[in-house]
Amino acid sequence: MFELESPKYFYLLVLIPLVAVFFLFNLYWKRKQQAAFADMELFQKLSPEQSVFKPVLKLVIVLLAILCVVIALVNPKMGTKMETVKRQGIDIVFAIDISKSMLAEDIAPSRLEKTKQLVSQIINQLGNDRVGIVGYAGSAYPVLPMTTDYSIAKMYLQSMNTNMVSSQGTAFNDAIKLSVDYFDIKDTSKLIILVSDGEDHGDGANEAIEMAQEKGVRILTIGVGSEKGALIPLKDNSGKITSYKKDQNGENVITKLYPDVLQNIANKTKSKYIVGSNTKEVVEEVKKALDKIEKSEFESQQIADFESQYQWFLAFGFLLLLADLFLLEKKTSWVQKLNLFNEKKHE
Repeated sequence: MFELESPKYFYLLVLIPLVAVFFLFNLYWKRKQQAAFADMELFQKLSPEQSVFKPVLKLVIVLLAILCVVIALVNPKMGTKMETVKRQGIDIVFAIDISKSMLAEDIAPSRLEKTKQLVSQIINQLGNDRVGIVGYAGSAYPVLPMTTDYSIAKMYLQSMNTNMVSSQGTAFNDAIKLSVDYFDIKDTSKLIILVSDGEDHGDGANEAIEMAQEKGVRILTIGVGSEKGALIPLKDNSGKITSYKKDQNGENVITKLYPDVLQNIANKTKSKYIVGSNTKEVVEEVKKALDKIEKSEFESQQIADFESQYQWFLAFGFLLLLADLFLLEKKTSWVQKLNLFNEKKHE
């Protein structure tokens, strides 16, 4: 297996066609100047040692050298060995509300997008912790199992939307139960970070909270939205608002933040409730909460021995450039004797 450390440097490959175009232009200009000086047969007599093939060879060498240097900058890393490593951290499940109310835009750009920003920034602050993701609305949906691969976690996070769960509403009971079931290791410290606007259309979360308490799972809650409330926009594929969500009586639905519900869940599991309006403050508060939780040792498998391979490409590129310096454009005597290109004319 392999990975690329800095793929952004691939844009430098544009130098290859640019150098090739410059070479062709320069060759055309030289031919034009030579034609103005003398015809080709006379010019060959005046410069019998001038090789037609060598300039092309030098160009190929320079282009290969550029390719090698670019690959060296990208720094491919190779690793094929799977090994079990021991880590110290916390098992964290992000339970994310993906009900329609999360489309409200009382917090920019929307409650759901703000949630993604918050969770992504929290993940960026983690070290050796394992993370999982659960999405929920009227029912809960497993999005990502426990992993230490944060890049994968953030990729799955960004793909979340309100269409992932068919039944609408918000059921904390199902969300917490599914999140608790994610914790497969008994002796690790366990934390659920539940992000929502606090609207609960289910049967309440008391049963699930008791289940979390029995298994030593804390639930940190983050409230996203405003207590004043907002309409729920419905948009077309281009992102333009076409209408607003209505209730059974045809009235516009106003969705609000219910902090008391979220505060209650956090208090019952000896954790805390955080207002999710300021990303920096949320991340700092979560970090403080994580620092107070005892880290547990657990095992995880990962690809080991990922080693940088840039030095091979850099060395080969240097050798090519060195060869280009010593490669003259005059004909090589021993190649002339072979007459590979039928350059000798028979009298």
